[in-house]
Amino acid sequence: MDAQDIEIRPLGPGDEQAVLDAGDLFDDPPEPAATRRFLEQDNHHLLIAYGSGDSPLGFVTGVETTHPDKGTEMFLYELGVAEGVRRRGIGTALVTALADLARERGCYAMWTGTERDNDAARATYRRGGATTNPPHEFVDWDLSVD
Repeated sequence: MDAQDIEIRPLGPGDEQAVLDAGDLFDDPPEPAATRRFLEQDNHHLLIAYGSGDSPLGFVTGVETTHPDKGTEMFLYELGVAEGVRRRGIGTALVTALADLARERGCYAMWTGTERDNDAARATYRRGGATTNPPHEFVDWDLSVD
């Protein structure tokens, strides 16, 4: 199975079961309420790559963010490809499809973050047209801690 053998489908409201059926691709099982909320938001995007027999092989999520002095850009939130079909261009196809969607929706840029030692992700993003900007660093807050 290679990238030319897949179909990439955008999901939206009412496609919750498709996300749940692709649950093995996510870090954790999708939560029904969070899935429904994600799919209902017009600026949230989930694309799934399907192989023969409608088997989900990978996904990418993106969120449009708008700032008053910058316009709208696409944040590539997460990319996942089934372990058995990695290194066949499916991740690159998903990233490219999200970039195409971002262009269609008028985004001026697309960005994401990844670990410095995640060579596979960094290579996928480069093949999908990204460049790295080494001086930047991502910071995060864990708001789930009591």
